[in-house]
Amino acid sequence: MSASGGGRVPWGPALLAAIAAVSWAFLAMVGIAALGMHLIGADRAGALGPMTAAVTVLAVGGSVTPSGEVGVFGLEGAQARAAIDIAPLGVSLVGALLLGWLFVRSLRAAGAVIGRAELAVRAGLVAVLFLLLLAGLTWVGNDTVTIDGATLVPPGLGRQRTGHDLLSRLPEQLGDIADIGAGLLPDRLAELVDAKASVGFTVAAGRSLLGGAVWVVAVLLLALLASRRTPLPPGGQALHRTVRPAVSALCGVLVLAVGAGLVAGIYAAVGDDHPGLVLGSALLGAPNGVWIGVPLGLFVPWYGRASGALRQVLPDPVDDLLAGTGGEPFTVGRLAEFDGQVWLLVVASVLLMLAAGVLTAARTPVGSSRPFAFAGWCALRLGVVTALALPLLVRLTRVSAGASLSVLGFDAFGAGLELYGSAPPACALGAGWGAAAGAAGALAAWATGAAGRRAAALARRDDGERGGEGGEGHGGGEGRGGGGGA
Repeated sequence: MSASGGGRVPWGPALLAAIAAVSWAFLAMVGIAALGMHLIGADRAGALGPMTAAVTVLAVGGSVTPSGEVGVFGLEGAQARAAIDIAPLGVSLVGALLLGWLFVRSLRAAGAVIGRAELAVRAGLVAVLFLLLLAGLTWVGNDTVTIDGATLVPPGLGRQRTGHDLLSRLPEQLGDIADIGAGLLPDRLAELVDAKASVGFTVAAGRSLLGGAVWVVAVLLLALLASRRTPLPPGGQALHRTVRPAVSALCGVLVLAVGAGLVAGIYAAVGDDHPGLVLGSALLGAPNGVWIGVPLGLFVPWYGRASGALRQVLPDPVDDLLAGTGGEPFTVGRLAEFDGQVWLLVVASVLLMLAAGVLTAARTPVGSSRPFAFAGWCALRLGVVTALALPLLVRLTRVSAGASLSVLGFDAFGAGLELYGSAPPACALGAGWGAAAGAAGALAAWATGAAGRRAAALARRDDGERGGEGGEGHGGGEGRGGGGGA
């Protein structure tokens, strides 16, 4: 029962729909987070449950603070510090897709127009339930991992083990620490048996709930703008024709690009010595890598720096580019100086934008427009949407990580990694690329008779009310493609 005409808000169906949407979204996010953490072997260092909760909180805009205290050689006051600012967008994307899809599907029973009160109630219930479950995860996502130095020495060998043998058994990741501190260790290696390290992570409840509130509102708003068959309140009908075709097209190609990145990760895992690590990394971070590559391929400049052991996790030649102070821009041109195949990233990004342009034209009613006027409108709409989308991708994929370990006043380990894009150039380049792709895609769609063929019924109805010919796409299509996709 719709509230568009002043009728009652259907509280019962709205509550059930909200429970279903939030529950399925959290189940999917927790499942992906747990599987990814298990595949990369994180559960060997601590309890999988709290780590999964913390990763899920990070994925929805939350904040997790790692901390630790290290006691070596019986000394007090040595401490480990770390800071991490990176969202596992693989978890975020799954949750956003499910939450948004289930939310907009619950609105379609309202008919062609939904009342503002009903829309507000349905969205509010989803947001409240989402924050309630997120609050539960902030309580669960706290844990401490204690590493006992005695475990480094096999039973029976005790304190008689030589320095060479012990260092040879340190994990590979600690190689740099061992090399740096080798001069300090030999005389007191036996006391490593008494070393204990306590490393914990804590979810910041207040900041996480605030970030989660922003995240869920953004997801619901984006779902409304991208879903072409979902009713809108009175006064918003023009969005069916003007905004939704471009938003749905750009969202569609970005999700498709993530799918291609995930397939590439699976292919890479087949011949790798550690397939679980590759698969888990792809599952958690495929959108991170792909959504860094798209702006980079469209010539958006990035900046960053890397030092210490964290530099070693970067692929070649990125590690060399980020080895400096971070003042020089990190562009596709500089990457191409090391490997010419990087230019393929530009080709892929341009093709991605062209596909968005064609989809925008196919989903936009033609009405009484002529070819170049139609292309101009498509260019304007996709240009505006891309100008907003590229800075958002740049913000979502920002990476910042740092750690330090200080023992006896000696800086035994220092590492940092920072990578961030520039929002103003992303906005300007997004407008330019979007406009060019919108115009080119519209002209290509017009030439092939695809223009307007995939326009949704709501967009065609609105176009018809304006006196256009939106009932049919260019070339005589009936636009029944509104059923294909959101």
